[in-house]
Amino acid sequence: MHWVKTHTQDVAFNLANSGLKSYPLSELPVDFSALTLSGPGTYGYPPLKDAIAAKCGVSADCVTTALGTSMANYLAMAATIEAGDEVVMEYPSYSLLWETAEYLGAQVKFASRDLDAIADAVTPNTRLIVLTNLHNPTCALLPQSTLQSIGELADRVEARVLVDEVYLDLLHESAPPSAFHLGPQFISTNSLTKVYGLSGLRCGWVLAEPGLTKKMLLINDLLGVNNPYLTDQISCIAFQHLAKIEAWSKALLQQNRKTAYEALAGCPHLLLEPLEVGTVLFPKLAIPVEPFCQLLRDRYDTSTTPGRFFGAPDHIRLGLGGDPAIVREGYSRVRQALMSHSN
Repeated sequence: MHWVKTHTQDVAFNLANSGLKSYPLSELPVDFSALTLSGPGTYGYPPLKDAIAAKCGVSADCVTTALGTSMANYLAMAATIEAGDEVVMEYPSYSLLWETAEYLGAQVKFASRDLDAIADAVTPNTRLIVLTNLHNPTCALLPQSTLQSIGELADRVEARVLVDEVYLDLLHESAPPSAFHLGPQFISTNSLTKVYGLSGLRCGWVLAEPGLTKKMLLINDLLGVNNPYLTDQISCIAFQHLAKIEAWSKALLQQNRKTAYEALAGCPHLLLEPLEVGTVLFPKLAIPVEPFCQLLRDRYDTSTTPGRFFGAPDHIRLGLGGDPAIVREGYSRVRQALMSHSN
């Protein structure tokens, strides 16, 4: 996260981000005269908890609101693990996930995203299994049957399964229910950030059994106390218009994905598997990644994310969610840089 904040702000063509460009605030029917800056201090703004519960098909007492998915993941881990506990983490993985577990004092073990590898990694000391679905960074889907089997593994050793689902809604009408519905050992996290272009609202949440949600709310008293009342109110309005926002998101990504694949077609040194969903591409490079990323910055004014931040140093992550003009020119410059290596 530090790298993204310090290496992507001074380039003309930023392909390093994994979210969408901001949804226009003018498109949300917000009557600002009806909003208030503050209100009763509670454990979650009740209308927002109700909106999240309705979207996810759960009761409101299973919802903990949080400042984005990263805070949701922190609260979920802080409520379920203690220093010295063993955490099995998917590999490749999003670095903030394993860094959070390590910050809390856990012993992290990595395993590839298949049932046999996870089964081999789980021991009686395992307290938490951490997954993303869709996978961050490849956007691959874990089937419900696999998740159910992983849940059974966790249940045998009295562990829990945390599933970060911040990209799951990219499947739109084909999206499966939240993993939370698979059993009490499951915890899921999500937000309005990545799929809907509403990062500025910082509307995130955790779904867990009520005893755990209460523990997370008390942990948050040490951190943020209450989420911003103003953005909680606007988030409620966003939930009322989520279908419209989702259609905008889907159209933007379809356009940019077509642009990206056309630009990268036939490029040397690049192994790219076609995907129909996702806010990023995660191709493998046959040339050293770090010098290539530096070349893009220095000569082509373009920022991309090295795969080392996901435990895959021979890959590069390229964003798809930006303004179409930025994406078009950015991918054109990636193509030019790749072609320059073939000369």
